[in-house]
Amino acid sequence: MFQPKELYIGLRYTRAKRKTHFVSFIAFISIAGVSLGVFALIVVLSVMNGFGNELRDRTLSMTSHATITGFDGTMSNWEENAARATAHSGVISAAPYIRKEVMMSNGRRVSGSLVRGIKPEAEKNVSMVAEKMVSGEITDLQAGEYGIILGRELANSLGVYEGDRVTVITPQASITAVGVMPRLRRFKVVGVFEVGMHEFDSAMAYMHIEDAGKLFTLDEGKVNGIRLKLVDLFDAKRVTYDLDKTFGEEFWIRDWTRQHRNFFKALKTEKTVMFIILLMVIAVAALNIVSTLVMTVTDKQADIAILRALGMTPRSIMAIFIIQGTIIGLFGTLIGVAAGVPVALNVFEIVSWVEQLFQTEFLPADVYYISDITADVRPKEVFTYAVAAFAITILATIYPAWRAARTMPAEALHYE
Repeated sequence: MFQPKELYIGLRYTRAKRKTHFVSFIAFISIAGVSLGVFALIVVLSVMNGFGNELRDRTLSMTSHATITGFDGTMSNWEENAARATAHSGVISAAPYIRKEVMMSNGRRVSGSLVRGIKPEAEKNVSMVAEKMVSGEITDLQAGEYGIILGRELANSLGVYEGDRVTVITPQASITAVGVMPRLRRFKVVGVFEVGMHEFDSAMAYMHIEDAGKLFTLDEGKVNGIRLKLVDLFDAKRVTYDLDKTFGEEFWIRDWTRQHRNFFKALKTEKTVMFIILLMVIAVAALNIVSTLVMTVTDKQADIAILRALGMTPRSIMAIFIIQGTIIGLFGTLIGVAAGVPVALNVFEIVSWVEQLFQTEFLPADVYYISDITADVRPKEVFTYAVAAFAITILATIYPAWRAARTMPAEALHYE
């Protein structure tokens, strides 16, 4: 056999039958512990990836990949600016918008709201609100008819349904014969949407951009800005950088990573903390490897002394036990990956089966906005998790191997 003597002896010690089965049992527990830790690491963080993707998709279904606004909060000739933006290869479409905060009332019920004036035909190209309609259609917003579309929770809080009317009160004031009066207008509810995120369903409303311009007394043709849909939303920083150079200092261009920076940063931080916590689980499992090797070193004192007497160096003795611990860590890591990846890929079906088996629901739709458990298995991350876990197991072998290397032949063979 053409293998180094350290590797040969390390493999032999791993396979050897001992007088007691306790050491073998500890080795089995070590493999199982590392496997369970890697399994949990892959499944939990893949599910967190899935939740993050779902939250991002729901957020971006209502907000834009990027926006272009004037520094004074208004923009003229939006058609020309939209054409300049869509000329970039990374931009699919553009749509104008007017965005203001208002109060809405229906009888004694009052609620704050964020109104967005839109062009229905163009809005369908930059957001998914048309696909999230519970009742009515986004095209029901017609200029001059003063229709409005409300989020489902906002409609419930105001107690209105499709066909009812609400009063929209703006922060602007009008001077009349009886004094300064708040500017308000009655709107007809022509539709209700539901995204599945409280932030939008409880506070968002849509109206036609021409009606919004009249309500907020904007000059004809003026808007707050234009919203962009990009070919690749993960390329948003590069596209906005290019557009920044195209439009110059006259306009302010932001992408979705800046608009929701704190939210996505919190998700990333949570994932990092969970990664560290689950690595600690693997570190605890790696302590079993320390126990296994320490017991093996004690059991093989005479063998080590004979090898030393035959001329084997302390470094070679150390390598033997590092190899033995590495094999345990490698098997544990591979088993964890082999079990974790299929489970993560099929977590939705597995959770559905468990819910049916126990007649329960883990994430009730009436309580949680995201009621389906999904996972996003990323090969690079799985590789990173496996390498990190394997590195911890290798570190766990150093002390027992160092202790074996310090064995003195004369002392070990004294009572043999």
